[in-house]
Amino acid sequence: QVQLVESGGGLVQAGGSLRLSCAASGRIFSINAMEWHRQGPGKQRELVATITSGGSTNYADAVKGRFTISRDSAKNTVYLQMNSLKPEDTAVYYCNADLTYASVSNKYTRRDYWGQGTQVTVSS
Repeated sequence: QVQLVESGGGLVQAGGSLRLSCAASGRIFSINAMEWHRQGPGKQRELVATITSGGSTNYADAVKGRFTISRDSAKNTVYLQMNSLKPEDTAVYYCNADLTYASVSNKYTRRDYWGQGTQVTVSS
């Protein structure tokens, strides 16, 4: 019913920038919130940033002041602008959406969906 596709990852030097994108598609009725999570080598997955349907944002302390989350509601797309990247930012970044979708029979369901992840590698 719903698919989230991430893009924009890659290899950059410390101090560089990347912009990640996550586009949601399918029979989507509404999106309540979208988030970016990441999982570094040997680490647990952690929440990086959140943006709600009202436009409110939250960031993990480790990325505050360097990363910016934004959205294009018309395209059901969320972005993560990452500046001043550090080696410790190296991780697989995952998009998550809290959304409501409509089945073919027009039944509405609210749940979380996850993207496949995109690799971000920051070299020293």
